[in-house]
Amino acid sequence: MLRSLFTGISGLRAHQMMMDVTGNNIANVNTNGFKGSAITFQDTYSQMIEGASAPQAGPPDRGGVNPSQVGLGVRVAGMTTNFTQGATQSTGRATDVMLDGNGFFVVDSGGEQLYSRAGSFDFDRDGTFVNSEGAKVQGWQADNTGVFGPQTGATMGDINLNASAPADPDGGVQALMGYRIGSDGVITGVYRAAAGQVTQQAVARIAVATFANNGSLEKAGSSMYRESVNSGNVVIDPPGQGAAGTMSTGALEMSNVDLAQEFTNLIISQRGFQANSRVITSSDELLQDLVNLKR
Repeated sequence: MLRSLFTGISGLRAHQMMMDVTGNNIANVNTNGFKGSAITFQDTYSQMIEGASAPQAGPPDRGGVNPSQVGLGVRVAGMTTNFTQGATQSTGRATDVMLDGNGFFVVDSGGEQLYSRAGSFDFDRDGTFVNSEGAKVQGWQADNTGVFGPQTGATMGDINLNASAPADPDGGVQALMGYRIGSDGVITGVYRAAAGQVTQQAVARIAVATFANNGSLEKAGSSMYRESVNSGNVVIDPPGQGAAGTMSTGALEMSNVDLAQEFTNLIISQRGFQANSRVITSSDELLQDLVNLKR
């Protein structure tokens, strides 16, 4: 069989994969915190038809000869994720949080620690800070005096509005009236005592994770990522410290997909697929002519 048949098939597969990646990027153009992917190709093995030879001083006196090789197709070299910052979408919701920088929110999803750029959060009926999938946002809980954070030796865990309510002068717990989230990730609660006094107190601080190699994080679905052996160990910091960026409230990070680039890639992948289809068709015609030599 002709080599070109199998070469064309490899081209179909590679460009089909490019189409899959491009289609997924376009499908997630409005997914908060989504990071687009790109695909790269490389050639496969080449068959040696004639090897190279060095010049010979003689006799006989001959110059060098370059090798003759026939390529055997193309394959996918890799897929990379583009972690550049997405645009800001203002929502006005107090629990919507956007990260400025290269960090990730830390969430507990069914006992597994995952990471996300999507900051659409809310409080459930128990006062636990969760994302849209019910995964629990991680941070440092304050005690009932407002002291918290890694600097005090506190361990990272679930964030709960009700767990850090200050004590009432009568020995009870003050009732929560409202809350706000600062750019430093501190959640401050507004409480009312039985006697009517209104106080503000830090409840918790949201944690931010950073990695040495973001591009090696594995996509876990639901706009979340997990560590890989090549991502480097996770580093947890409060916002504004270390490599962790700051936070913006009342806003979400939009997808970083560039539609102009994706539609261009759509055309490139389609034309590449068509060209490789033509290679297969032409190879088939050659084989047909060969079969028809003897009738």
